[in-house]
Amino acid sequence: MGLIDTHTHLESFARHRTLPEILARAQTAGLEAMITIGTSPEDWGLYRRLAAENPGFVHYTVGLHPCAVDGDWETAMAKEESFWSPTDGGTGPLPVALGEIGLDRFHLPKEPDAAAELFAQQRAAFAAGLAIAKRLDTRVVVHSRGAFQECVEMIDASGVDWRKVVFHCFTESEPEMAELIRRGGRGSFTGVVTYKSAGNVRAAAKAQGLERMMVETDAPYLTPMPHRGKPNEPAYVRLTAEYCAREVFGVADEEFARITSANAREFFGL
Repeated sequence: MGLIDTHTHLESFARHRTLPEILARAQTAGLEAMITIGTSPEDWGLYRRLAAENPGFVHYTVGLHPCAVDGDWETAMAKEESFWSPTDGGTGPLPVALGEIGLDRFHLPKEPDAAAELFAQQRAAFAAGLAIAKRLDTRVVVHSRGAFQECVEMIDASGVDWRKVVFHCFTESEPEMAELIRRGGRGSFTGVVTYKSAGNVRAAAKAQGLERMMVETDAPYLTPMPHRGKPNEPAYVRLTAEYCAREVFGVADEEFARITSANAREFFGL
């Protein structure tokens, strides 16, 4: 059984006209599927087309990334729900989740008033996205950077089924993972888990357990060792998977791939 990259961004490869070779290398590396994650209206249509052109191999989500939130976020978000309706007289392909949505303090402006205004817009957009997810009863991919507790509190308040929530690129520690586990949510892990300084991330992955583990690249970002500092791509999810299998969970590579791929298929309904 191959691996599944549960969070990648194919738009950058399409823009640089390298997507065919990126997908070919992913297949050569043993990937059986990937999920390309929506961040704004600029990539939603592209991702639906890529999923149609690569059935079973490329899946997609639709969402408004907190760093894409601006004063016109409501106009952008008004288009989201239509992707769950039949398109062009057909039946799909439909998104496998809503996301990524959430909160991001890292990229806020340095000026306090501007930062407060933008963060308030992020909160409003996140609440609106959660409301759509609850209405559609779909899965939610959460982006949380510097705002873990606020994200958790807003999901609690939304009434979204926590069993359908994944915090992507989980870089918190064991206490935060315990909060997700207690509620029924989960985290997925990027190449950050391979970094020498990321002992807390490895501990969180182990605390969650292999039975709920999923891996991702977040490509073209967060390249795993030994290629850190270079552009990431879906094929590199194998490096993260092999590291986790051997160094975190102490299982065979094939066992790790079998379990994490089954987890991804069950969670996203692939």
